[in-house]
Amino acid sequence: MTAPGVEDGVRPTRPVAERRLHPVTPFRRAWAPVAVIAGWAVHDPDQAQAQLTKLTTTMLLIGLAVLVPAAALYGFLSWWFTHFAVTDTELRIRTGLVFRRAAHIRLERIQAVDVSRPLLARVAGVAKLRIDVVGADKKDELAFLGEDEARALRAELLARAAGFAPETAREVGEAPARELLRVPSRELAVALLLTGATWGSLAAALVVPPVLWLATHSVVTVLATGLPLLGAAGASSVGRFVAEYDWTVGDSPDGLRIDHGLLDRTHETVPPGRVQTVRIVEPLLWRARGRVRVELDVAGSSNSVLVPVAPRAIAEAVVARVLPGVTVPPPSALARPPRRAGRCVPLWWRGHGIAVTDAVFAARHGLLRRKLALVPHAKVQSVRLTQGPWERLWRLADVHVDTGANKTVTARLRDAQEALELLRGQAERSRTGRRDARPDRWMV
Repeated sequence: MTAPGVEDGVRPTRPVAERRLHPVTPFRRAWAPVAVIAGWAVHDPDQAQAQLTKLTTTMLLIGLAVLVPAAALYGFLSWWFTHFAVTDTELRIRTGLVFRRAAHIRLERIQAVDVSRPLLARVAGVAKLRIDVVGADKKDELAFLGEDEARALRAELLARAAGFAPETAREVGEAPARELLRVPSRELAVALLLTGATWGSLAAALVVPPVLWLATHSVVTVLATGLPLLGAAGASSVGRFVAEYDWTVGDSPDGLRIDHGLLDRTHETVPPGRVQTVRIVEPLLWRARGRVRVELDVAGSSNSVLVPVAPRAIAEAVVARVLPGVTVPPPSALARPPRRAGRCVPLWWRGHGIAVTDAVFAARHGLLRRKLALVPHAKVQSVRLTQGPWERLWRLADVHVDTGANKTVTARLRDAQEALELLRGQAERSRTGRRDARPDRWMV
């Protein structure tokens, strides 16, 4: 005898309670109508000023009396019509006031779950949850949740993505983390001062506007060029310092934890087994101090920095945590191209080199700013060999290794026969690497 509504072999779907965002969310979304008007004013300032001069005090008060309630109503309704729920298999997000949108995110496809706390959100005690999904170019987000709720939901989603059963995922909680690295603010400031991009953008911002003024005597031209250059200089110096302030890397069962930010605090996780490429960057002025920067590519994720600056030995220890079993090849282990490569790329050919180990394909390029890219064999999607007419004349070829993050690592200017053997060998190493790789759901 079966229960009512239950067919043989089919279990009833368990009802899922939908939840709303934090009540402070309407205040954030109420700014949308105001932003539209501000955007129109910036786009056409002359027309905006002309319309503003026609307004009387009475008309302005009436406009504010209409705009403020309309903005408040929009914020409330957009919050009221936004729901989310976690089922046994997916995270569901329903949103939209006029145009409805429903997102069904498979839990096993979740790449990373980050908690972001902008300055005003920290004051209000709320946080933003951003979700990276494999194959999606844009992050889904839940903004805003209470800080405790955001951390609890993040822990549950990561536990479910890792393979924990639904009934135990809520009980797992956030896994403890052991601190591996903390970047001192003084170390970060010195590193930025020794970065060529900082001084290059600042020099351009100081030199180009006076030259344009002498050439054109146009204030509009000088401002239109100088302001973006000043913005670029600020972004490459002060902006990076603010974003990478108090950078901390911790090791936990669900991956490497990254916390950073002076004004906006961000709590990110790099899941094990999802990293496609790791790059060790050595700017010219950093080498005397033995400092490096570590960047990474994660498929479907915007995470691009693992360590902003650290001594090389410490950085390599962090790389060993994110790529288990990988040892960074020393510079002496990198094979340079043959000397005839100087006929194709004079002088700069010395900056190229490769090394192939049991775990990774490593390629270096750059003479002033060196970059060593490490690609685990299991993450290689395809291998290609290219040869231009000038390279063909000097019996040289390039080997391109494509990864799952839509990035390519290239071993340039190799001997043609060596490149052909490298192509065949890497195809075999990638096949066996994928066979022996750990599963994406690493707790299974």
